[in-house]
Amino acid sequence: MNKKSELISVRLSHLLRHCSVGAIVRGPDYLMTVKDIREWTDRQKNPVGEPLRYVDRVRGALGITQELREPPIARPLNRGPIDGASVPAVRFPFWMRCLNPECGLLHFKPWQGLPTDEKPRCRDCQKRTDLEQVPWILVHREGHMADVPWHILTHAEARHPTQTRCRRDFQEPYLRLREQKGARRRLRCERCGAESTFSETTPLIFGTELRQPWCKEAASASEDEQEGEIRAEIVEINDVRVHSPVTRNALVVPPESRVRKGSVVDRLYRSSQKLRLLTQARTPLSRKSALRQIASAFRCSIQEIEAALCAIENGYPRNDENSMPGLLLGSEYLALQNEWPDMADDEDFVTRHHTAAWKGLTTRFPRDARPHHLIAAVDHLVAVNRLREIMVLKGFNRLGGDTLVPPDIIGKSDWLPAIELYGEGVFFSLNESLLARWESLPAVRERTLLFGRRFRVSTQHSDPELEVIPRFLLLHTLAHLLIRQMETQAGYPAASLKERIYCTDGKPAMSGILIYIAVSDVMGSLGGLAELATPNRFLPLLSGVFDHAEWCSLDPVCSAHEGQGPNRLNRAACHACALIPESSCAFGNVLLDRSFIKGNPATDLPAFLDAIAQNNAAIAE
Repeated sequence: MNKKSELISVRLSHLLRHCSVGAIVRGPDYLMTVKDIREWTDRQKNPVGEPLRYVDRVRGALGITQELREPPIARPLNRGPIDGASVPAVRFPFWMRCLNPECGLLHFKPWQGLPTDEKPRCRDCQKRTDLEQVPWILVHREGHMADVPWHILTHAEARHPTQTRCRRDFQEPYLRLREQKGARRRLRCERCGAESTFSETTPLIFGTELRQPWCKEAASASEDEQEGEIRAEIVEINDVRVHSPVTRNALVVPPESRVRKGSVVDRLYRSSQKLRLLTQARTPLSRKSALRQIASAFRCSIQEIEAALCAIENGYPRNDENSMPGLLLGSEYLALQNEWPDMADDEDFVTRHHTAAWKGLTTRFPRDARPHHLIAAVDHLVAVNRLREIMVLKGFNRLGGDTLVPPDIIGKSDWLPAIELYGEGVFFSLNESLLARWESLPAVRERTLLFGRRFRVSTQHSDPELEVIPRFLLLHTLAHLLIRQMETQAGYPAASLKERIYCTDGKPAMSGILIYIAVSDVMGSLGGLAELATPNRFLPLLSGVFDHAEWCSLDPVCSAHEGQGPNRLNRAACHACALIPESSCAFGNVLLDRSFIKGNPATDLPAFLDAIAQNNAAIAE
């Protein structure tokens, strides 16, 4: 097989989600699985992806010690060859079957020895029917994957000595797989006549070793699975449980986002080769020569190079900023609330504050009017005209297992694959004093306790930092309703939007929502989403959110539900009112409840805006 046909180049925006290590993707002609990052190298075994710069704060806040690198992206030339390195992949499943339903002959790697542009055909079928890859694979909860052992399955019910002595042969096709009525399929060995049936529920032993399709080495089994009892499941390749990527993401905020691109210090910081030339200079003479060489390449003075090097040695671009793990959302929240002076349009984090104009809308409405309560509920309103998001692939798991398989499979790599996304968004935060009074109400706290108990015993979400508190349930539900409102009122597809919840009730407290869009193009999106943050547009949008919370087409069943969704982690929230596409939600579409917004008279739970109205009335008296 032509080696180039094993390499694929995919769109960067989908790389970590759809084409991460261990995922099965559809190539031009075949299904393929992406190899681990140990093979994302050049001929000298050096990583071919470009390192991401100005992400030290992100790495520190996420607790990542490895370097972050972009996946390699190759580009096809006009006449077909591939220019540059690309993400390596291997054809998988290795077995193909004849499309003729009367034949169904299985072939192992029938593409071997064929020209690149020639499709494999059945050797036995008189019609020379095309072959297709079998749609079933073998998957293990520890994160391993392999072909279905068709020979073993076919002979699983064998009793005759001739059948039990039949040996596996990968060279000549001899197994047939035919569809039957119902969920079962019929397997037959043409050499010994053994027959059996199988379905996705057929129990199967994985073998004595764990493995991946592209790996030559095999991982050893755990202690409790040493006797060949490594249980695996036969699943279809399009089953979502086959591959679940585990990613972490963060926004690049000041000071790293304020870097002036193209400056001397920026160019020196980005050039690891030139930095190494300076740091490895052992004598004053060699250092002076290196300074002169770099200054000539940058077309600047030696003094500018020395100043740039001094800034880098002092911690450029973070300087003395502390980026301890767990401070990620807090630093983003502060950056979104602060008004940064002299902000240029080409920075990686550009905001425009509308809070003053938003508060000014109160003069248009009576104190007891609903719009007045909405305005009082929002403390900050900010248009995020430009943002840069870093998405890091931490690993993957299979079949919902607890084992996180790292991108290099063995967990020894000094780098992780990551991508840069650019976009825009709308940020707003709730009034802290009003929110604190609302969440201290007994009915609010009592309803939250049930969510907390269910969450602690569930396996739906693995984020240990997530606190199930009243304000989180309120903010999360508001974010979902806002995304749905943007889809119906502003024309944005819900699947293209993402949420980011800023929530703590400690010190400092956070109560903010960022709805944003991020794409791989450095130009970002077109500005339409950030425009929704203008007060005259955001007020009817937010009003529609609270209107939507009042009623669901499945009410009264939805509103009165005691628990729905995975592990019953939703209450008044269903597909007709609060659920959004899985790709848009950061929490698996759970921990949602419209009752925190609209109230529930049956349990004396007040509507959020009614609580604000009562508070305002008490202040007025």
